[in-house]
Formats: sequence, structure tokens, C-alpha cells
Amino acid sequence: MIPFVRELEFEYGRCDQVSPLIRRVIASNPGPFTYTGTGVYIVGRGEVAVIDPGPDIPEHFEALKAALAGERVSHVLVTHHHLDHSPLAHPLAEAFGAKVHGLPAPADHGEAASPGLEEGADRRFRPDVTLADGDLLSGPGWTLEAVTTPGHTSNHICFALKEENALFCGDHIMGWSTTVITPPDGDMGDYFASLAKVRARNFDVLWPTHGAPVREVAPFIDAYVAHRRGREAQILEALGAGFTTIKAMVPSLYATVDPRLHPAAAHSVFAHMIQLVREGRVVTPGEPGLESEYRLA
Repeated sequence: MIPFVRELEFEYGRCDQVSPLIRRVIASNPGPFTYTGTGVYIVGRGEVAVIDPGPDIPEHFEALKAALAGERVSHVLVTHHHLDHSPLAHPLAEAFGAKVHGLPAPADHGEAASPGLEEGADRRFRPDVTLADGDLLSGPGWTLEAVTTPGHTSNHICFALKEENALFCGDHIMGWSTTVITPPDGDMGDYFASLAKVRARNFDVLWPTHGAPVREVAPFIDAYVAHRRGREAQILEALGAGFTTIKAMVPSLYATVDPRLHPAAAHSVFAHMIQLVREGRVVTPGEPGLESEYRLA
């Protein structure tokens, strides 16, 4: 079982000091993929970085501007190009004379257009500054390191706060839920590799964009990986029991999950299936697809 952390004390639009160097403002966009809403992090005092400014909601934009009044925003950082993370990045940067840092949305957008799949993609997202793994961004009393973590999306990037041995982990790891992997942009093999990369860094705390911080980091990531491996085993078991399509197996694999999440769950199963085909454990005629038929190798 994943030791989820779901308790969170907050008020929409309020700026809360959550650590010596970190403040948080939560947008009023709760939902099945955003939990209580998008948590925007402000790092530092006086000269600050803002991480994942969030959705284009006027009252949220005003709350951010109020929280940042009298301060200089030196960096606006975006973990990835989904509509609950990046749309306010450029408006906020323009309001404060800053530049947007991150990785651009994939050129082919690589994401299914089906309804019910997350919050949707900000397909036009392009940062002013494209980051590489290990790049350092700093201000008075704070240093952030770019940590590339593809998997949830191909352009997902986390930010390590050196002074607190903390990681702003976007949607890579979420305290309240597992992360959706939606092919073709999302990739399960990349996701496992990125989880191992974060696990090896021995962070003291993870700050997800949605929900509460994770403070027991190593056991939480281990449980996250175990959950994925368990889901993989369930898929193989379903194939062994005669299920041949993703559509047929999702209702039983996700029987305890909100049915609104079943379309996204199907894409996570698809991501597992692609990886199982790569590994030669499952076969399918032609290229793997969401509607393909599969069998054990």
C-alpha cells in the first residue's frame, strides 16, 4: 500500500509559509486529477522564483500578484506543459519582468485528445529559457537545480532546492495519488528510470504541485514503484486469464477507482503494455495500440 498523504490545511488564494524558504498559493481548480488544486510555490524572499504558476483563472492570477507584491520575480519555472501548470507562466513573467524556464511542449503534442484524460495539454507552451539536467538557478539564499524526469510527460522536469534538500516534483510523484502515464508522450520505461533517479538523490521532502508534501521520501517512492510493479503483474495475470484488450481488463483492474478516471487508467495500462512488449513479455500484431489485442509471449 502506498502511504498517501492527503491531509492539507489551506485556503484558496491564501499565501502560506510552508518552510523557511517556501511559500504556497493554491488555485481554485480542484478535480479528479488536481486534488485540491494547483499548488504554486514561491521560493525565497525579496528576489524569488515561482514554480508552476498554474491555470489561467483571473482570481488566481490576482492572488499570485498580491502574494508577490513588492518582490522581484527572477525566475518563473514550469515542470511540464499541462493546463493546470503552465498557462499563467508567461502572463506572470510579463507582469514581473521575468523569464519562463522549462522544457517546451513536444512538437507533435503526442497526447490523446480523448475527454477525461487529465487537465489537457498547453500545446503552445514554449519557455523563454530551455533547461538541461543539472542547470542551476539561484537568488539570495536559494539555489534550484533542474532535474529532468521524463515519464509523466516527455518534458517533465523537477526542481531541487539545495538549501532544504527538497524537490519540487510537479506531477512526477504526488502524495495523494499515483501519477497518470499517457502514451505516446508519457512513457512507462522513462517513468521507472526517473523514479530511480529521484530515489537515489535522498531528498528530505518532496513538494508536489497537487496536495501535501511527502516527508518519508524513500519508503514512499519504494511503495510507488511496488504499486507499478504490482499493476504490471495484474496485467500479466489478466492476459493469462484470457483478457486480450485493455478495454476489457480496466474495469476489473481498477474496480475501486472512480469510474471518471477509467479513461486515464486505460492509458496507464497502455503505457505498461508498451513496456511489456518492449521487454518481450507480451506480444501484439503490429505496433501496440490502445485498441490492440495482446497475449503473453
